[in-house]
Amino acid sequence: MRTAQLTIDPAFAIGPADRRLFGSFVEHMGRCVYGGIYEPGHPEADALGLRRDVLELTRELGVSVVRYPGGNFVSGYRWEDGVGPVGDRPRRLDLAWKTVETNAFGLHEFMTWADEAGVEPMMAVNLGTRGVQEALDLLEYSNHPGGTHLSDQRRKNGAEDPFGVRLWCLGNELDGPWQVGHKTADEYGRLAAEAARAMKMIDPSISLVACGSSNRRMPTFASWEATVLEHTYEHVDYISAHTYYDPSDGDRASLLASAVDMDNFITEVVATADHVAAKQRHRRKLKISFDEWNVWYEARLQADLDRRGWVEAPALIEDDFTAVDAVVVGDLLITLLRHADRVGVAAQAQLANVIAPIRTRNGGPAWRQSIFHPFALTARYARGTVLRTEPVSPRYETKKYGDVPVLDTVAVHDEETGELTVFAVNRGDTDLELQLDLRGVSGLSGQSHLTLAAGDDPSATNTEAEPDKVTPRELNTPTLDAGRCSVRLPAVSWNVLRFGNRP
Repeated sequence: MRTAQLTIDPAFAIGPADRRLFGSFVEHMGRCVYGGIYEPGHPEADALGLRRDVLELTRELGVSVVRYPGGNFVSGYRWEDGVGPVGDRPRRLDLAWKTVETNAFGLHEFMTWADEAGVEPMMAVNLGTRGVQEALDLLEYSNHPGGTHLSDQRRKNGAEDPFGVRLWCLGNELDGPWQVGHKTADEYGRLAAEAARAMKMIDPSISLVACGSSNRRMPTFASWEATVLEHTYEHVDYISAHTYYDPSDGDRASLLASAVDMDNFITEVVATADHVAAKQRHRRKLKISFDEWNVWYEARLQADLDRRGWVEAPALIEDDFTAVDAVVVGDLLITLLRHADRVGVAAQAQLANVIAPIRTRNGGPAWRQSIFHPFALTARYARGTVLRTEPVSPRYETKKYGDVPVLDTVAVHDEETGELTVFAVNRGDTDLELQLDLRGVSGLSGQSHLTLAAGDDPSATNTEAEPDKVTPRELNTPTLDAGRCSVRLPAVSWNVLRFGNRP
């Protein structure tokens, strides 16, 4: 069995594990809204049509913030269509996903759902087909107490108190030629700066996210961020980052190392932002909102779009995630935590049905996909201060990322409870012995070792018929001897090692 070593010391702190790192994403795409979180007439639906089974799973997942209503959808969306009496709302063509949008679910429904789910809303404004005035109108409607036309309209529509949305996205992926209202970096940067400046005149307490590149492979990557931030740096709080990893080519070794690419992506965006800060003499360090990320069998999307006409809420990219996909998702969460000093918000895309941890059947049950488990457990146990880890690990070769370590880790120390949690991924095809040195954290004893292993059945998925086929299992509790222990990490596995104060 190969071995790796890891020494942990609380003196080497990165920063707090911000709860906003455990965000999700609800877009009017496929069955994420209609048939996902909202399905009037379903046996589990409440009086407003919100699915209580999905609400319960959302709370179990540990989601902290939810981005809405898009995504590509927002670049053609008129928010006014989704307020007022449902029977009076217009039906519209959604150009982003070639669907008919009924607008039965809109702003008030989402805010009610967010309150029920216990999540913070993260609203996106349309800077594709619309501009500054429409962004201001939505902010006034949402956040102003009353006494103006728009705030009084909100009250008339049933929300006496302001929604109090604190986090706002200035559009979505406007570097992408696929985007309705696609713009150059200068065009978008100037528009975003104008919108940001005006929005903070209405509500200076809000935080704003400028659009970064749609992904790291874009030909304009980094130059887009640099130009946009030259316009917006003094007005915004975050720059966004988006990435997806596609297993369709069957290159499992590279897929398991996807976090290497995410790590480089974050480092490069930070470097670009810091360059602009230095150039413009800003002392404040801008953070990243990594508000779209996941595993996605992206090669299937175009076929889904091409084979149908304009319909309501079609099944769209409802990927069945494997045990290997779950290990990759766990590793991406490790990467986000490892950059907790510069990544302040993150949102896995999406919450229900569309490349999602939660799947549903219309009129039927909801269940947890394999990727549900690493997200839920990380959200539950990553509390406190993220610690820097420098493991000594064997390495292996990948086609996409070259020579990469077999082991990836991060640790989180909760100073209040004394608990220490180590998240560790074994990317290799054989078991790995991890030798831990925890002498820097006094008074610890082993509490548990949870693993989600894909080595025995890499293609296993959770389905309606077998909703618990892929689920974490308990291994032997680590036993510390003078602050040291050795644990076995199964082949191709994501692991949670928990240590606490001795009783």
